Amino acid sequence: MSALLQPNIILLREGTDTSQGRSQIMSNINACQVVVDIVKTTLGPRGMDKLIQNHRDVTISNDGATIVDLLDIEHPAAKVLADIAKSQDSEVGDGTTSVMLIAGELMKEAKQFLDDGMSPQTIIQGFREALAFCLEKLQELTISFADKSHEEKRDILKKCAQTSLNSKLLAHYKEYFSELVVQAVERLDPQLLDKELVGIKQVTGGSISESFLVDGVAFKKTFSYAGFEQQPKKFTNPKIVLLNLELELKSEKSNAEVRIEKPEDYQAIVDAEWDIIYEKLNNIKGIGADIVLSKLPIGDLATQYFADHNIFSAGRVQKEDMERLASATGAQIQTTVNGLGESILGTCGEFEEVQLGAERYNLFKNCPSSKTATIVLRGGAEQFIQEAERSLNDAIMIVRRAHKFNQIVAGGGAIELELSKKLREYARTIQNKKQIITNGFAKALEVIPRVLSDNAGLDSIEVLNKLRQKHALNEDGKYYGVDVNSQDGVINTYEAFIWEPQVVKLNALSSATEAACTILSIDETVKNPKHEQSKIAAKQAHDRARLGKGPGQAVRPPGLGKNMKLG
Repeated sequence: MSALLQPNIILLREGTDTSQGRSQIMSNINACQVVVDIVKTTLGPRGMDKLIQNHRDVTISNDGATIVDLLDIEHPAAKVLADIAKSQDSEVGDGTTSVMLIAGELMKEAKQFLDDGMSPQTIIQGFREALAFCLEKLQELTISFADKSHEEKRDILKKCAQTSLNSKLLAHYKEYFSELVVQAVERLDPQLLDKELVGIKQVTGGSISESFLVDGVAFKKTFSYAGFEQQPKKFTNPKIVLLNLELELKSEKSNAEVRIEKPEDYQAIVDAEWDIIYEKLNNIKGIGADIVLSKLPIGDLATQYFADHNIFSAGRVQKEDMERLASATGAQIQTTVNGLGESILGTCGEFEEVQLGAERYNLFKNCPSSKTATIVLRGGAEQFIQEAERSLNDAIMIVRRAHKFNQIVAGGGAIELELSKKLREYARTIQNKKQIITNGFAKALEVIPRVLSDNAGLDSIEVLNKLRQKHALNEDGKYYGVDVNSQDGVINTYEAFIWEPQVVKLNALSSATEAACTILSIDETVKNPKHEQSKIAAKQAHDRARLGKGPGQAVRPPGLGKNMKLG
């Protein structure tokens, strides 16, 4: 009786939403499955693209990381999938869709075990043991090309780039762009392989096949003042000065006050300002500079001065371009023009300003200490060029990783099927519940070849049966994967040069398993109602500011017109 009279103890604020228990784990898994279903059809060479409208911007892409980033996922558990896709993209550049598919399939298998009453911790432990076994076998299946000749290595890197571009918008031009990508990566410092030193510049207009590589730096002509057209636009072996200071007359601040007693004092102030700017310009001219570039503005007076002395100048150059110029030309960025010496000057083999489409570009070619490169990307529609840039970024990341680690594996789902086969063999040696968990992990790995087959319009059941037979009976069967270009659907991917860096699969398996284990370990979600309301209010205020509406005016949800209905 006393137990019935005990008062309820409230720990959380009234209105706080709490969900817990096995049902909460199921709810989180279902939310992740929705995200997986969205990106599933983008996998492989025959994958479809997604058109995402975000406010007034329209993006067409089949890159998993780009899609989940633009979806702006709100569900806290589903955000874990978005995070692993971004992690895969930043770490290795490719495999973003694969990592989400494997994580989603692992959770799908775990859901069945949870329905049977199995503890989430038992499932997590089984998944981690299966992952450790997979990573060990992955090392055995890896093919090293560290001892190959330079030409053979270069050919392997091109094949890796082509495999990455196969599923992208540039698939029809993969031979051409794989060569550009490999050339760009070869220009980098082999110890660092800093991707930031490979620039990609978008130029609307022309054909995609008119894209080209600049052995050095290229950037769009910056804002210029009168007198710029009188400056020379082409140099051979020029001396280059890089600055981080303004070269223009400063206007007085609105609250500045100068007390003078006679007009000559005012003239002295004006003369002093002109003397300062001319001293700076004379110092630059005195060291024999042919090209002057600055992160900050170069005014009309300085522009005309440089034109009179046959010096090319450009102000407001982007920080990234300045850093790449410093790396390529050997110039040192200066914050003052006092005490300049020839040691701070850079040079390049050739400089010229050229017309590309509707824009003019400054090209710095044949730089002596060049550890940077620029890909100038041509194309028609803006969305096409943007997706082409994302495709090239993935290919560059893949070539960098392959170049650094010198290890590849067979693609096309071959490595996943071989790991699945070995996991099933290993599961027969396990005597407890973890046997069926290991079998579930093995089944989850088959999602990659299955989705590849489905997206190519093949019968996935028939293709998987053929592949299982190849992997079971043939010594070279470990290299057999999905062939999306034939009705047979099976091909030796190693002989077909469908290769991927080993680090892509290593990272994908590790990230997918960790994501699945993280979701399975969450059995309670607590939502603070005030925090949710403040987020909604902040978003509405942001939308009003963007659309120029007042505090009392309603904001229509993006993408919904007056006459549009939700079906």
